[in-house]
Amino acid sequence: MAKPNREASKIPAAANPLAEEPTKIASNINYHANFSPHFSPFKFESEQAYYATAESVRDRLIQNWNETYVHFHRKNPKQTYYLSMEYLQGRALTNAIGNLNVQGAYAEALNKLGHDLENITEQEKDAALGNGGLGRLASCFLDSMATLNLPAWGYGLRYRYGLFKQRIAKDGQEETAEDWLEKFSPWEVVRHDVVYPVRFFGRVHVNPDGSRKWVEGEVLRALAYDVPIPGYKTKNTISLRLWDAKACSEDFNLFQFNDGQYESAAQLHSRAQQICAVLYPGDATEEGKLLRLKQQFFLCSASLQDIIFRFKERKQGAELKWSEFPTKVAVQMNDTHPTLAIPELMRLLLDEEGLGWDEAWDVTSRTVAYTNHTVLPEALEKWSQTVMWKLLPRHMEIIQEIDKRFIEMVRATRKDLENKIPTMCVLDNNPQKPVVRMANLCVVSAHTVNGVAELHSDILKNELFADYVSIWPSKFQNKTNGITPRRWLKFCSPELSNIITKWLKTDEWATNLDLLVGLRKLADDAKLQEEWASAKMANKKRLAQYIEHVTGVEIDPNSLFDIQVKRIHEYKRQLLNILGAIYRYKKLKEMSPEERKKATPRTVMIGGKAFATYTNAKRIVKLVNDVGDVVNTDPEVNSYLKVVFVPNYNVSVAELLIPGSELSQHISTAGMEASGTSNMKFALNGCLIIGTLDGANVEIREEVGQANFFLFGATADEVPKLRKDRENGLFKPDPRFEEAKKFIRSGAFGSYDYNPLLDSLEGNSGFGRADYFLVGHDFAGYLDAQARVDEAYKDKKKWLKSSILSTAGSGKFSSDRTIAQYAKEIWKIEECRSYGISY
Repeated sequence: MAKPNREASKIPAAANPLAEEPTKIASNINYHANFSPHFSPFKFESEQAYYATAESVRDRLIQNWNETYVHFHRKNPKQTYYLSMEYLQGRALTNAIGNLNVQGAYAEALNKLGHDLENITEQEKDAALGNGGLGRLASCFLDSMATLNLPAWGYGLRYRYGLFKQRIAKDGQEETAEDWLEKFSPWEVVRHDVVYPVRFFGRVHVNPDGSRKWVEGEVLRALAYDVPIPGYKTKNTISLRLWDAKACSEDFNLFQFNDGQYESAAQLHSRAQQICAVLYPGDATEEGKLLRLKQQFFLCSASLQDIIFRFKERKQGAELKWSEFPTKVAVQMNDTHPTLAIPELMRLLLDEEGLGWDEAWDVTSRTVAYTNHTVLPEALEKWSQTVMWKLLPRHMEIIQEIDKRFIEMVRATRKDLENKIPTMCVLDNNPQKPVVRMANLCVVSAHTVNGVAELHSDILKNELFADYVSIWPSKFQNKTNGITPRRWLKFCSPELSNIITKWLKTDEWATNLDLLVGLRKLADDAKLQEEWASAKMANKKRLAQYIEHVTGVEIDPNSLFDIQVKRIHEYKRQLLNILGAIYRYKKLKEMSPEERKKATPRTVMIGGKAFATYTNAKRIVKLVNDVGDVVNTDPEVNSYLKVVFVPNYNVSVAELLIPGSELSQHISTAGMEASGTSNMKFALNGCLIIGTLDGANVEIREEVGQANFFLFGATADEVPKLRKDRENGLFKPDPRFEEAKKFIRSGAFGSYDYNPLLDSLEGNSGFGRADYFLVGHDFAGYLDAQARVDEAYKDKKKWLKSSILSTAGSGKFSSDRTIAQYAKEIWKIEECRSYGISY
């Protein structure tokens, strides 16, 4: 609770936007509380203090942002524009004062005002702009771009209600709208002068000279909101530019309103609000599909108009040469969601700027690059041609022409691929369901295509895109994902990061993560192990307090903290995890009290959101909660096993879970996870991994050492044969697998009917059956690996050494390394450091 406002009243309310000394910072915070008011006067409790503190920090960010913008404008370097449908930013305050290196000064300033920094940071709500790894990766990348002083920006959408806020009720997961903008976000700066028209529907008008123009339809406005992204210990501050959709006053029909037709009068305003209401709106209906496509096009069109405006602005009156555009602009498409950037850039160049097809295509194909994030068929977007013609008629003409020319090129130069054209071309003209294959459009159009882990990139080159590789072998690259070590170690685990700094005798590891390798030679040191154990225990106790606060479940910090947190999906196999916990519970129940005393006490924590319409994922959430309700209240067992579902998993929750973890589960079916990045965060924090050879697990295991990774499961190249064997009736389940399923069916965890979920593991063929994700096949190996974990944890000294070696082997997985590779090998951009030039 805040102290009375007497403390604040002793500090003068004076504007000191660039203050570094605590008393002056306190004055600046007090200034914002008084002169940038958002609340009634005389109140300076935690919430008011948070907003005033954020605005004080923002003063400095805006100064740095302005200087960076002017510097980029003067130097006119080639600049990268990162297009992503989602960004999972997390809280901004801790990150901003950490990157600006003013944590201590702000902590002291808040003390002078009667508050403490930790409590103030807790007031901030996570920005609801993303969902999972794709969005968090984009946010890590922005942090690295700024830290490496690269000329780069991010573009996204300003979702008002996010994906959803998760509540766990008696019937399982419930979804409610996120409320991060219920009041306002102090971090965003609205740019009322940055507005672009975005058209939908309409028709294509052909001019007498044969040129074409997209006309009529409905036109909305894209309004820019900038979120400053500070680099670590640098003045460079770049922008995450988020677009909001607006209609203008002319689109409000006053006559209809006065006639009582209120909804009709504001129809376009209502449609504008829908575009940025929700991340990934349900697309089971025609309206849902249209809305998703509208969102994707809105992002692409507004961003490209802005990019072209900046290209012209920086020419400062010099002759405009469009052939120079790719030497000044790099556009990176984060997955297939921004694919419409390709036909939209073509349209702008052809119809608005008057270029011919060949020149426009040369510019576009030298500008855009594509990152693939998945090999899952349902995630490789395919849009109905009917919907596309309706919403974006001009773009469909352009896509048709791109496809026609691609087919002609293949026929002319690669007759051996003639029979592959139906699967390689962009348009699938199947009369039953004609679609546009967005991944194919990206591969045909982009100058570079990259995967996000070595295994994933190999699968892309050898399987998914193999025919394209034979045409353009140099187009395909690997860029193993990374994470920012600032947010994911330095700021979220200060005790551990202080120990690392002390033993390495430098804090430069925060920007040169390879320095962590220096811990390897120290891993046997008893004093380091003692300090390491102490830091891990502090993090475990903090996590235990949080778990009790949000779930009411008391967990023992002396037990093994075993955590799996990620989006709930059958391929990520949370079902394998909970089946293993169920089997463990059953065996503990069967033991005598003396036998139980030999067991390794364990707390299993699972968290993540199941998409609202993904029924089986929601059943898994329900099962975890039902198992927890039984296990946690069983007095015979609950000192040896607890099962907890952590609700509403987001970045801020991850910042507690990851530092407090000791074992983390990354157990997807091999060949199905493109990379994963939470595995990197856990490893960096000295957590051991139990996992399959999937995604970045392969590289993590190489770096941390095989002895420090609990491996199990089929390999990616074995998976197709195992599925075929299952189809042919050759699968023989392990008796322990059958035992776990039978135990659920016995009603041990309540009366809910889990048969539809368990049926997905049964049978040899059929949609939604036959255990497509090989839970049954890998179950025995999984239990055996968990038994090795139990044994290893009993040897505390050996476990601590493995924990230190895990951190020591994480140097490769910095997003700084990833972004440096993108900059050099894909974008061809160079450092453009701002030194705080006045403007």
